[in-house]
Amino acid sequence: MAQDRGQFSSKLGFILAAAGSAVGLGNLVAFPVMASKNGGAAFLIIYLFFVAFICYPVMMAEIAMGRSTNRNPVGAFSTLSGGKLVWRLAGMLAILTPFMIAVFYTVITVWLVVYIKEIFSGNLDLLSRPGNFGEVVARPSLFAYLVSLLFLIFFILLGGVKGGIERLARVLMPTLAIMLVLLVAFVLTLDNASIGVSYYLVPDFGRVDLAVINGALSQAFFSLSLGMGILITYGSYFNRKDNIAQSARMVAIADTSIAFFAGMLILPAIFAFDPNTNTDDLSTSSVGLIFDFLPQIFLSMQETVGFGGASVAAGVFFTLVFFAALTSLVSIIEIPIACWIDELGFSRKKAVLFQAVLLTAFAIPATMSLGISDFFTNFTSYGGVSKSFFDLVSDVFYETILPFVGFTVCIFCAYNWRVSGLKEELVIGDDSYSGSLVEKYINFSLGTVIPAVLLIVFISTVNQIYL
Repeated sequence: MAQDRGQFSSKLGFILAAAGSAVGLGNLVAFPVMASKNGGAAFLIIYLFFVAFICYPVMMAEIAMGRSTNRNPVGAFSTLSGGKLVWRLAGMLAILTPFMIAVFYTVITVWLVVYIKEIFSGNLDLLSRPGNFGEVVARPSLFAYLVSLLFLIFFILLGGVKGGIERLARVLMPTLAIMLVLLVAFVLTLDNASIGVSYYLVPDFGRVDLAVINGALSQAFFSLSLGMGILITYGSYFNRKDNIAQSARMVAIADTSIAFFAGMLILPAIFAFDPNTNTDDLSTSSVGLIFDFLPQIFLSMQETVGFGGASVAAGVFFTLVFFAALTSLVSIIEIPIACWIDELGFSRKKAVLFQAVLLTAFAIPATMSLGISDFFTNFTSYGGVSKSFFDLVSDVFYETILPFVGFTVCIFCAYNWRVSGLKEELVIGDDSYSGSLVEKYINFSLGTVIPAVLLIVFISTVNQIYL
């Protein structure tokens, strides 16, 4: 029997919590560089198109599934399908995926904590040295930071939906937005920053090809936390009187705005460091950019603001990224916790402690995967490349499974739950939905265009990574 589920206190609480889950490393680092490499504003236009016409309907469907059943992904798929095994398995995949994503996200967040500590200890110059990142991730001292981070995360989750997740989002999301705007204002005052602004905002449609289009869709889909069961679970905490379509729209706007302003920070900072930067040489890897390249960017600012000023700017940026990672991590880990409460009848305290043990068991080998242990560093190989345990988790669950879970949501809502059931849920709190253009588009797209596109992305990813 479900218990201790909780509920968001307001629509604003839901929007901030959902936006917190969506805003992460991809928004703050990967998105700006992908835009600069792939046509600037042309990429942004394509990205916005996919957010509006592909992601938005999937967001609404996931939230509606959760609110209609008041259950986690396993319970939602099972209840709405009448207990059919195939759909219950789809729900289980939507639990396994965020659990494993939390594993590698936890490790990255530990690295962020280490970098913040080093920066505020006056060691920005050391972090900027080539090869330093490899030394940091191979430190046995990482385990002390891992334990501290896990304690913080599960302490927040013990507070429940309103007292933990929502309270965190209400504090960190506005703080993150303010810090980002202040950093943008600072960076735009630097010499040559305008070159980065031009690279970012001047469209170059000549650089747009099928790979760019695929990248824009993947970035939009992943950025909005789709396919991870987060919005299904958060939908189960959503008030039945509130408007799903409007709330989903606000989450999408908040997430996209953060990504846009991140571009106004990262690209001008890069060109302030080196006006002759070739953006084609920049990696779209969030990890590579954050830990290898950006410390050099901030250190270069010492010529303008001194070493202390450069360290403060770097410290603020890494703290901002840490806030984004923390809100995402708390949201991701909540998904299996909700499953243990709903499906196993655990109390929240027992579910949180159970999840803490499971996550720790997987996070330890992932932490050891970049030099601490040769076994986990060279764990397997595929696609002709040696892969660590960390790489395996990232490739399989973050890169590959997410679009497939989104595909199952679309097919389920269009052909199993039926559009009429989805419509009945979306009308609640929004009388204008019935007969609207949005309804007509969702009725058409969820069973045709959107799943076809997501299936193509899934197949393309498998081909790229594993074959």
